[in-house]
Amino acid sequence: MAKKGNNLGGVLAGLLAGAAVGVVMGMLYAPEEGKETRKKLKKKAGNIKDQAVDQYGKVSEVAKNRYNDVSDKVKGHYDNLSSTFKDTASSVASTVKEGYDKYKDRAMDTATSLAKDVSDKLDSMKS
Repeated sequence: MAKKGNNLGGVLAGLLAGAAVGVVMGMLYAPEEGKETRKKLKKKAGNIKDQAVDQYGKVSEVAKNRYNDVSDKVKGHYDNLSSTFKDTASSVASTVKEGYDKYKDRAMDTATSLAKDVSDKLDSMKS
């Protein structure tokens, strides 16, 4: 991704440098009077400015679109991970509750059976 951004910046820099060289060369070989040359230079400078503004607009639009794409992807991954985490946490909680209920009933049955055995032994000792 960064390479494409660098390429666009390089294209823009090359465009501006080429335009500047063209203007200077035009001045050196121009057979017109100074007033006419200045008029042409002003027009060329305006054209270069317009081209730079256009390129800036294009580059900033590409950057904005890439930002939005990456932002959407990150949000999608976050939502997916969040959902997965919630599902896993729910599953773990359910498993823990099932284990608790299972062993709670066993412990209660064992305690009840033990209490009955102790009670029976005590009753048999009384007789």
